Amino acid sequence: MIRPHGSDSLTALLVKDLVRRAALEAQAVKLPQLIISSAAAANAVMLGAGYFTPLTGFMNKADALSVATDMRTSDGLFWPVPVLNLVADGHGIAVGSRITLRDPNVSGDPVIAIQEVEAVEELTDEEIDLITQKVYRTGDPGHPGVATFSSLGKFVISGPIEVLNLSYFESEFPDTFRTAGQIREEIAERGWETVVAFQTRNPMHRAHEELCKIASDTVGADGVLIHMLLGKLKPGDIPAEVRDAAIRKMVDLYFPSNSVMIGGYGFDMLYAGPREAVLHALFRQNAGCTHLIVGRDHAGVGDFYGAFDAQEIFDEEVPSDALDIEIFRADHTAYSKKLNRVVMMRDAPDHQKEDFVLLSGTRVREMLAAGEDLPLEFARPEVARILMDHYAEDAAQVA
Repeated sequence: MIRPHGSDSLTALLVKDLVRRAALEAQAVKLPQLIISSAAAANAVMLGAGYFTPLTGFMNKADALSVATDMRTSDGLFWPVPVLNLVADGHGIAVGSRITLRDPNVSGDPVIAIQEVEAVEELTDEEIDLITQKVYRTGDPGHPGVATFSSLGKFVISGPIEVLNLSYFESEFPDTFRTAGQIREEIAERGWETVVAFQTRNPMHRAHEELCKIASDTVGADGVLIHMLLGKLKPGDIPAEVRDAAIRKMVDLYFPSNSVMIGGYGFDMLYAGPREAVLHALFRQNAGCTHLIVGRDHAGVGDFYGAFDAQEIFDEEVPSDALDIEIFRADHTAYSKKLNRVVMMRDAPDHQKEDFVLLSGTRVREMLAAGEDLPLEFARPEVARILMDHYAEDAAQVA
């Protein structure tokens, strides 16, 4: 199986020994308390679940700036996005102390981790701007990732952590949430060697379904991991539980048996386009996948990125030896009226625009909100019904 990034084994920071965990939980109530941001809590979950191997905690200022500028930590580890615990005020946090990190995403703000504080450093406005421009390629506050990052604070609290739970993901998504280690175990149990990962924060329509099949056939994969983000999204995105139901229905009805694993991970969407695509590749390598599908506007939002910027970054900025996972570069995918099937548009050079069924995400949301049926060429009817029911329920609650 493909090796984890920068290591021969996973670095999963969740404390699994129940006796040690209980002892740490008892200690946690006596330590200085810090309610962290949702972004930091998501980082803790990814560290706990092994997806951020080989990191052992939150980055310091030097690493954050180095990663933003050069996609490498100060000691040379390839990494595309800073992994930070940012707070608004760090003056009361003592270097060398241990602090309790509390989860803002669960009622009562329970303990999520204990951190050893190696440094408390303040970012200047210029340094925040640099990180924002490098990671998001924009400083526009209308970008949801920029808006979130800008709200987190200027103080970098760095140091190793021990994770005591994985937030709400295990309880709310028991059939879907999986750690990197659990995915590796299931890949081994299935006897798969070549595994294609498909990243999604949206429901999957026929184009996505076919893209998974095309990629799998092209690389000779044993199976596909459909790996959905379960964390925080921007307003208007489809909730995780609805996406989960829609994807499971599609897989049950339209994929061969034992060809797909469905999993989810506990991270908040960054909407960082190319840089987030590289992060997606890195933690799919940690989960044991050999390939990641990178399609049109991968991890993008609005018009902030070019259609294929997330593919080009792997050619232009990611060193060839930085990652072991391979990228499957996908084109626009649409239903061909001529061929009566979904194709990648680059594979149909004799087609004109009118030969394809093309619907924008905005138009799809408008149709769903209006209770209109989606075209069969665009969405499987069973999937469309789940989405229509969700929109109808939302409309009823508003009314």
